[in-house]
Amino acid sequence: MANVGFTIWFTGLSGAGKSTLAEAIEQRLRQQGRNVEILDGDEVRTHLSKGLGFSREDRDTNIKRIAFVCKLLTRNGAACISAAIAPYREAREWARQEIGNFLEVYVKCPLEVCRQRDVKGLYKLVDEGKIKNFTGVDDPYEEPEHPDVVVETDQETLQESVAKILNALVERGYLTSDVLGEYESARV
Repeated sequence: MANVGFTIWFTGLSGAGKSTLAEAIEQRLRQQGRNVEILDGDEVRTHLSKGLGFSREDRDTNIKRIAFVCKLLTRNGAACISAAIAPYREAREWARQEIGNFLEVYVKCPLEVCRQRDVKGLYKLVDEGKIKNFTGVDDPYEEPEHPDVVVETDQETLQESVAKILNALVERGYLTSDVLGEYESARV
């Protein structure tokens, strides 16, 4: 198996499915013997970016911190998965340039579906006026213009979305085709 490091950079609204996809990809890569780390947006904010707010400047700082860690892991041969909203194109492009071996995955899901899922209860808090500057509601989310992969979690199964991502990693030479396994038949 190729032992090249790479970063999978998930971006999408809260509730779109970034963490679910990150965990599924992590599990598959670990089955293949890869060293994998997930940088989940909520965990990063608790540990690495504690004290940052949600201004554009603070959000960009948060993304730069995530990108720095991804860069270190990537250059040392690890598979790194970033699962943060990363709402601004400019910051995501900066991360791409900084990291190098980078796969941007747009986890596309309509706001209405994310609101229905509301796994963390955040949209309810927004509606109650308890959270302000919430991405996609009263703060912008800039959709990627040229993502490497688009998964549509309201239309695809988890297996179909994972297959798309694994195939893209194989096509880039970051992984060998044996990683596909049961996902081979799920190609969309």
